[in-house]
Amino acid sequence: MGINLEVFKFGMYLMFPIGIMFYFGTNLDARFAVPGFMPKAEHSHKIPFDREDMKAEYVRLIRRQREIDQLRASREGQQTQNQEE
Repeated sequence: MGINLEVFKFGMYLMFPIGIMFYFGTNLDARFAVPGFMPKAEHSHKIPFDREDMKAEYVRLIRRQREIDQLRASREGQQTQNQEE
């Protein structure tokens, strides 16, 4: 009787956590899905693969960075003028 009890306990020690993980771990997409959470393909970024698309994206990024730098410089110029007054 002693070995049977030990085999049963060992089986319970193994099967209980596996059973809990199986019961609560299946069908997670349907259980925890939030409709409209993930963006659709047309709303996400499009990675350029063609050379022309890469050049256009590079030019757009450079133009954007220059605009940010100009805006930052104008703000710093306004702050120094305000401090001098």
